[in-house]
Amino acid sequence: MPIPDFQSIMLPLVQMIKDGREYSLTEMLNFLANQFHLTEAELVERIPSGRQAKFYNRVAWSTTHLKKAKIIENTKRGVFRVTPRGLDLLSQNVPKISLTVLKKFPEYVEFKNKSHLTGESKNDILTNPEIEAGKTPDELLYESYQTIREALAVEIIEKIMTCSSQFFENLVVELLVKMGYGGTLEDAGQAIGKSGDGGIDGIIKEDRLGLDVIYLQAKRWEGNVSRPEIQKFAGALLGNQARKGVFITASGFSKEARDYVKTIASTIILIDGDELADLMIDYNVGVSVDRNYEIKKIDSDYFVEE
Repeated sequence: MPIPDFQSIMLPLVQMIKDGREYSLTEMLNFLANQFHLTEAELVERIPSGRQAKFYNRVAWSTTHLKKAKIIENTKRGVFRVTPRGLDLLSQNVPKISLTVLKKFPEYVEFKNKSHLTGESKNDILTNPEIEAGKTPDELLYESYQTIREALAVEIIEKIMTCSSQFFENLVVELLVKMGYGGTLEDAGQAIGKSGDGGIDGIIKEDRLGLDVIYLQAKRWEGNVSRPEIQKFAGALLGNQARKGVFITASGFSKEARDYVKTIASTIILIDGDELADLMIDYNVGVSVDRNYEIKKIDSDYFVEE
C-alpha cells in the first residue's frame, strides 16, 4: 500500500500510546510501519527534496499537529505520551483524527492562525486543500518551488524567442562558461562564430588549459531540430577531426535526431529548450534572485548544559 498521509497516521499513533506510557519516535515509526504494512522500499522512499524519508517526515509532522492540539505531549526530546485530552478523544470513537477534528481545540486554531503564508488569509490557511489532503509542509514547499521554477522556465524560453540569433549564441557561450567550460568569458567569446565551417557556430575550450575543445551549434528555432541537422553537425565535427559537440536549441529535437546521436562515434550532447532553461536557472544566466527563504531547524547541541 502507498505511504499514508500524515492525517491517516494520527489516529493509529494516538491509539498506540493510549496506555499512558512514554514512547520514543523510533518505537512509533516501527509500530506504524507494521500497522500500514510498509515495504523496505517504501520506508526508504524520500521526500522531493531528498532530505528525509517520506514516512519519517509524515510521522514527525503528525506528532507536531497532535502536540499543537494537546492530544499528545513531549516528556523529553523525541519521547511522547498521550494526554487526558487525547484519551477523551479516543473515547469518542472518532473514525479518523483529521485537521478538521483538531480545529475543535482552541490551542490548535491559535497555532494555525499564527502561521504566515504569503497571500493567504487565516481562514485560507485553515482550509488549504493541499494541507487537508495530508501533504506535509516539506512536500508543499518543494512542490511550490517546482511550480515557480517551471513558470520561470517557460518565461525564459519566451524571452529567448524574442532575441536575435547572435544574442542566443552569446547566451549559450556564457552558460557554458558558467558551467566551467571555456576558461574565461573573454576567451570563449573570441571563438564564437569564427570557425566558418558549415554546421558549426562556435568552438569553446573544454577546460581552462584548452586540452580539448567542444564544437557548438546553437539554433533559436521554434520547430523541432530534425535528424538531417544533427547529421550535418556530426559531419562538421568529423571534418575537423573533433570528437565532442554540443547542439543547443530553444525548441526540441525529433526522436530520429535523438536516436541518431546514439549511433555515431562522436559524442554529441543535445540540449533542448526545457534543459536549457533549467541550466540557465541553475547557473544564474538571465535570471536573478527574487527572494530567499531560510529553513531552519533546532540546534540541539546549543541547549545541552555543560
